[in-house]
Amino acid sequence: MSSAKFAKGSGLTRHSREGNVSNEKPFRTFADFYPFYLSEHTNRISRRLHFFGTSIAVALLITALATRLWWPVAVALIQGYALAWVGHFFFEHNKPATFRYPRFSFTGDWRLWWEILTGKVRF
Repeated sequence: MSSAKFAKGSGLTRHSREGNVSNEKPFRTFADFYPFYLSEHTNRISRRLHFFGTSIAVALLITALATRLWWPVAVALIQGYALAWVGHFFFEHNKPATFRYPRFSFTGDWRLWWEILTGKVRF
């Protein structure tokens, strides 16, 4: 499979599509991380699964606020990640960045959702 290459000096490293990382340096900022995140979401079905999972999570979070129940928050997290991970394991064939960069990945999920919603990233 192909690998994602990043410009020298960008702070980004080379990552294979299988999720193996050679000579990886931890990302220091979200701005450095996000191009890598996008390179791990090139499959359209995977992006759609991420979008649907996050959209359902939004609905569940609104429900939790409106009803003052806590369980929809837990369901939102579980189903959101479940759909995203199906995208990674079965369509992208890579390991979710959540395992290595949980905060950046969580932020990336929401930014990708917004960029799909606003048409910046192809649905």
